[in-house]
Amino acid sequence: MSERLKYQIAISLIKGIGPKLARNLIAYVGDEQAVFSQSLASLSKIPGIGLNLAKVIKSADVMQRADHELEFIQKHDIAVLYFTDDKYPKRLSFCDDAPIMLYTKGNVQLEKKKMLAVVGTRKASNDAKLNCEKLIKGIAERYPDTGIISGLAYGIDVCAHKAALKNNLPTFGVMAHGLDRIYPSLHRNIAKEMLSSGGLITEFTSETNPDRPNFVRRNRIVAGLADAVVMVESGIKGGAIITSRIAESYSRDVLAFPGNPSEELSKGGNYLIKKNIAALIEDVEDLEYALSWESEGKHHAIQTNLFQSFDCKEEEVLYNLMLENKELTANELCTKSGLPVSRVSAKMLSLEFAGAVKCLPGNAFRIIK
Repeated sequence: MSERLKYQIAISLIKGIGPKLARNLIAYVGDEQAVFSQSLASLSKIPGIGLNLAKVIKSADVMQRADHELEFIQKHDIAVLYFTDDKYPKRLSFCDDAPIMLYTKGNVQLEKKKMLAVVGTRKASNDAKLNCEKLIKGIAERYPDTGIISGLAYGIDVCAHKAALKNNLPTFGVMAHGLDRIYPSLHRNIAKEMLSSGGLITEFTSETNPDRPNFVRRNRIVAGLADAVVMVESGIKGGAIITSRIAESYSRDVLAFPGNPSEELSKGGNYLIKKNIAALIEDVEDLEYALSWESEGKHHAIQTNLFQSFDCKEEEVLYNLMLENKELTANELCTKSGLPVSRVSAKMLSLEFAGAVKCLPGNAFRIIK
C-alpha cells in the first residue's frame, strides 16, 4: 500500500495535472506506478499531456519528494484521501478543481449529513463574533452532528472553531500549508482540541509555507466540503468573499449577515445580499428557512398539520409533485399538474404559508423537509 501511495503522492505533485487529467493519464497507462515507467515519447502523446508535462512527470525530483512525504505522513499519523478513494469526500469530488490528494489529521469524518462553512474577516467586530457564536449554538441545539468548516485564521474563522468546540460540534480547519506547522501559531492549542472531534485538512505537503496564493486555493476546499457557506462579516474584498463566490460557482447555498452600510466590514455581506449571491440571515431560524432545514420534531408537526389542512385537491396534487421532484419551477408544475398558472401560483402560495414549500429565485419552489 505504501508503494502505491508514494506514486499517488507523486501524481499530486505534478504541476499542471488536476483530477480530470490525472484520471485520463491513469486510464491510458493503467495505474499510478505505470505513469512513471512510461517513456517521454509515450507520455507526450497522451491527450492533454504534451512534451512539457511529460518532462515534469519524468523528473526525478517528483519521486524523491514523494518518498520524503511518505516518510512524514507515516511518522506523524497523517491520513490521506486520494481522489479515487471511496473515502474521498463526495461533496468535494463533484468540484472540477478538487485536489488530487488531501492530507488529514484527527477524527476527520467528512460525510456528515450536514456540513456548514463559516467564514469572515480576520478583523471581526464584537457584534460579528456574537452573531457567529449564537448561530453555531443554535445549530448545535437543532442539528448536533453538523460539521463546521473554516480556515483556522484570525477573526471569524477561529471564532467559528471555538464556538463549535464549546457546543460539542465537530469542526474542521482547512489550511493553506502542510501539516508540519500551525499558522497562525497562536491557534496551536485550538487546533489540538479540534483533533478529537474534527481535525485539520490540507492539500499541501509538509514544508509548504503559508504563502498568499495558497489561501485562495484553500478557499475552494472550504467551499467544496460544505453544503452551504455562511459569510458572517467582511469588507468588499478578501478571502471570505472569494470563498462565497467559489461556493456560488459550485452551486452551494451562500448566506450572509447584513450590516450597517457605513461600516467597511459590512460591505461584503451587503454586496452578496444585494447581488442575490447570498440569502440574508440574522439567526439560525433564517438559516433553517434558507436551506430548507427543519428540526425533526418540527418536521413531523408540519407534515401532520399539512395533510389535515389541504384546502382542495389541487393543493394535494401540487404537494405530491413537490414530494416526488423536490424542486420545480411554476411552469414545470403547470405542465405536470395540468393546472393553469393562476391556480398554481395561488395554491403554491398557500403551501408556502403552510410551511410545506419554499419559494426560490426564478419562480421556482423547493420542498421543505
